[in-house]
Amino acid sequence: MKYLSEYRDPELVQEYLGKLQELTTRPWTLMEICGGQTHSLVKNGLLNMLPDKITMVHGPGCPVCVTSLGVIDEAIWLAHQPNTILCSFGDMLRVPGSKESLLEAKAAGADVRILYSPLEAVQLAVANPDKEVVFFAVGFETTAPANALSVVHAHKSGVKNYSILASHVLVPPAMEALLSDPENKIDGFLAAGHVCTIMGMEEYYPIAEKYRTPIVITGFEPVDLLQGILMTVIQLEQGEFKVENQYSRYVQREGNRMAQATMQEVFTISDRAWRGIGNIPASGYEVNDQYRNYNARLKFNLHLPAVAENENCISGEIMRGLKKPFQCPNFGTACKPEHPLGAPMVSSEGACAAYYHYSSNLAAPLP
Repeated sequence: MKYLSEYRDPELVQEYLGKLQELTTRPWTLMEICGGQTHSLVKNGLLNMLPDKITMVHGPGCPVCVTSLGVIDEAIWLAHQPNTILCSFGDMLRVPGSKESLLEAKAAGADVRILYSPLEAVQLAVANPDKEVVFFAVGFETTAPANALSVVHAHKSGVKNYSILASHVLVPPAMEALLSDPENKIDGFLAAGHVCTIMGMEEYYPIAEKYRTPIVITGFEPVDLLQGILMTVIQLEQGEFKVENQYSRYVQREGNRMAQATMQEVFTISDRAWRGIGNIPASGYEVNDQYRNYNARLKFNLHLPAVAENENCISGEIMRGLKKPFQCPNFGTACKPEHPLGAPMVSSEGACAAYYHYSSNLAAPLP
């Protein structure tokens, strides 16, 4: 295939749906890891097209959604510091912290700026030598190389007024946490193609083997997703549990070694609290000792008190695959994109936002 339209081919969609209907003999619950996959499934109406025996649940694959309240509060605290510029991707601004969001902090006078690249933040630090510039480094393994590169670039250029607030989270430990959960209902995974473009396939093999769970790496278009679902169901029906690569046009077994090397130079693996899920050991990246001068937590001596999650938000249950967004009593009423109770309603990759914006494509309408 050469063109994007080929991955949206209605004939191929019908072909894969027909094969799924023929092959599926018992109920299976599959989880797509990435919020981009979730939005494609919902936006294109694929959830309603699947055989009744196949249930898709939505995983913690949105880095905005799983960024903990504590980290959001750290970013807001930094934004309020004098002579400090807090830089962030735009989708973080409206995520609620324990008291306010970054957007509300900006409205109150904090210098919060939306950027498209962490290297822009380094340039901003060079242009403002009298200010501290902090980049809010959020994301899975996909965005980690660029954030690491910004630190390397700042160090080599002698830029001392730049640092990052690292909130990177890692996919494989989260998958293990989900599979080891006593309430786990997941029979197979659709792994995120962009993460695997960076990290490759190798770290998924022991997970599939240990938990006897198929893992199929997919892209984000309708044909990608349906082919990935079909590959997963074929394994389940045959009693297999392998790692397969549907997204072979981008994903290689070894991943991007250069990007991995840059991450390994700057980051060390650490425990990380996931919003709505809790602490997952060895599931995050933190700036290592070699580059400690670029670690905002150390530079600003950040030690904020722990905060409790919003008890009215069931995002943790949604991202663990235990509930769907419309099963939340506040969905579409007390919780809307304009006034979200949790990150999945405001993030561009959040499951709740997908269900809200594309409710006409779902069997269960808005309340």
